[in-house]
Amino acid sequence: MTHQLHIDYPEQLPDVLQMSRQQFEQEARMAMAVKLFELKRLSSGLAATLAGVDRVSFLLSLHRYGAPMIDLDEEELRSDIRNA
Repeated sequence: MTHQLHIDYPEQLPDVLQMSRQQFEQEARMAMAVKLFELKRLSSGLAATLAGVDRVSFLLSLHRYGAPMIDLDEEELRSDIRNA
């Protein structure tokens, strides 16, 4: 089962951003998914589903939003290297 979220936005907003309505709405979905992933609220798989793309495409798009694919602090990275 899926649910819908309705967001009102000014009619001219897609034009201002030089996008079609569909492009703008897809961009908004992706931006929301990226932010929730970045905040560690969603896994990459769930974020990809929210964005309406496959997981690999989602992960490869993160750089467009300045979001890291992997966000480990120094100690987590050292631990991963030791356990590799």
